[in-house]
Amino acid sequence: MGGLGFPEILVIGIVLIVLFGAKRIPELATGLGSGIKNFKKAMNEGMEDKDTPEVKEKK
Repeated sequence: MGGLGFPEILVIGIVLIVLFGAKRIPELATGLGSGIKNFKKAMNEGMEDKDTPEVKEKK
């Protein structure tokens, strides 16, 4: 229960084509892919920052 089957994916695809048009969908997919890539890159950079110990100077 709760999974997406072929009929649901087909309906979602048809709705996307109706809303955005066939020419706009590749642009949306490219933008989404680059957004995910940038998000993962930022997460990895954040993890690298946490791995390095912070050096605090004493006054």
